[in-house]
Parts: sequence; structure tokens; C-alpha cells
Amino acid sequence: MPEDDARRLLSIARRRTFARREVVFHHGDPADTLHLVHSGRFAVRIQTPLGDTVMLSLLGPGETFGEIALLDGVGPRSATVVALEKAETRAIHKLDFDALVQRHPGVADLLARALALRVRRLSELLLEAHYVPADRRVLRRLAEFGVSEGVVPLTQEELSNLAGTSRATVNRVVRDAQARGELALKRGRIEVLDAAALVTRAG
Repeated sequence: MPEDDARRLLSIARRRTFARREVVFHHGDPADTLHLVHSGRFAVRIQTPLGDTVMLSLLGPGETFGEIALLDGVGPRSATVVALEKAETRAIHKLDFDALVQRHPGVADLLARALALRVRRLSELLLEAHYVPADRRVLRRLAEFGVSEGVVPLTQEELSNLAGTSRATVNRVVRDAQARGELALKRGRIEVLDAAALVTRAG
């Protein structure tokens, strides 16, 4: 965004902090706030008709969630968002955003950009789900964490949700990578020891 518009947007944002595993909002809550991720990672989850909890996506610094809340006439939240670790956002309420757009229309570009990026990412994941083998999808999710942080703060069940495969497949891929010295399994997380090797094998 143009620097002036970015500065105006941040001027109405409110700092929010979250503890590890703290819920930002639940499915069904009123949708009235956009969050800009400043630090930490957030999981977007839904509950299936069978009662299982599934992780749809993982969001980190520089990304956003709750964008649809800034549109007119939207319903309640469609998913639950949880902080996976100590995290911080800049929250922008719809009323404040609408008032700012009235004074500075260019700020509305943020919403269009955020929604466009979300659609692009979903399209990439859909294409990947159809044409990339499950093993490589798991490696790609691991590699993404390895390059940025070096630690995967997820259980194998959560990782299987992100990769769109079974927990058994994730367990096999992780064990094989551990045997090659690329990963180290810890309680509730996976440490990436050789991100470059994961990136190479993920394709």
C-alpha cells in the first residue's frame, strides 16, 4: 500500500496480545474485526459434522485474518482462530475502518489486496491437493516452517490437516526425515534441522 494509506490504517488499529492456545474468536461469533498478524502464528479451525476439529490454514506475521468482517452484510464468523504460540495482532474494527475509508478512499485497497491474496493462496492449495503427492505436501508444509522459524509448533494430527492427508502418512514422512537427520521430534512440536534438504525433496 502507499505509505500514507498504510500509516492511516495503522493509526486506527488496536494492539491485541494472545497467550499460547488462546482463542481469538469462535465460529459463530459476530464478525466485526480484521486482524493484521504482527507476531506469532494462528490456526484457523472448523468443526466437521462428525464433531472432529480440522485445521484449515496457518497464518503468520504479515498475513491477515477476518477480512470478510469488513464487508457489508456478512454473517457470523465461519471458523475459529487460535493462537498457537504467544502472539500479537493489530485489530481494526469495521466501524473504524468504514469511517477511515470515508475520509481516505485509498485505504479500501487493503481489503481488496487481502482478499485477492487469500483467493490466490486457496487456489494454489487446491491445485496442490489434486496434483502433488501426499508425501511431498507434508514435506512442503515442514519446509515452510523450517525456512521461516526452524520449529513446527504443531502435532502430527494438525500437520496432517494442513497437508490434506492422513496422520499415518505424516508419521511415516516425519520418521523418514528424522532418520535422515532433517528433523527432530519433540513433545508437541517438530524441530527442523535441515530446511534446505526438505525444500529440495519437497520440490
